[in-house]
Amino acid sequence: MLSTITVLIAIISVLLMAVILVQNPKGGGIDATFGGQAQQLFGAARSTDFVEKATWVLAGSLLILCVVAVLLVGGGAPIGAEIPLQSQ
Repeated sequence: MLSTITVLIAIISVLLMAVILVQNPKGGGIDATFGGQAQQLFGAARSTDFVEKATWVLAGSLLILCVVAVLLVGGGAPIGAEIPLQSQ
């Protein structure tokens, strides 16, 4: 189970990097990347909406999967618990 979640985290991380790299910091986004041809296909406003929504969905799913992975790993001492020292 943990290995599956780890693989999903890796895949989502790569997809999130790709989606972020597609975005244009000046607001051009996918429309400017393809020379304005994307506007003819599905509209410039809709392309930036899709990229923005994809970014939020991927970031949210990455956050949730990381929390689930931490809960599955567990382990460690609880907060405030003292670890007994071995006497020599």
